[in-house]
Amino acid sequence: MVKQSTLDGWLLNHFSELLKKGSLHVAKTKTPIVLYRNTMEEEGESYQETICTLTEGYIVIQVITSGGGIVPSVQQQLVFPIGEFPDWLMRQSKDLLQRCVDFLEDQLK
Repeated sequence: MVKQSTLDGWLLNHFSELLKKGSLHVAKTKTPIVLYRNTMEEEGESYQETICTLTEGYIVIQVITSGGGIVPSVQQQLVFPIGEFPDWLMRQSKDLLQRCVDFLEDQLK
């Protein structure tokens, strides 16, 4: 079990560094980076979309519903300082964290 916690710790540190680099990139370009988008279709033509965006110093997660007879609206919005986001995401989904790491590694080459 010690090896797993060490690997998780390394992954969290690596992700934190990638987020800091990404935040500096955002500051230079003034363009946020979308870390991930997840869409769930509801009955009919409506859907719920979760969008996670890296901004200058923060991560913003928005849950938006739209379509059909539903007026587009933000149902939930979470804002994390860069330092708090990796631990939160690790608790939510290791697969999603790995997806974000892979994406940032590719984007920040």
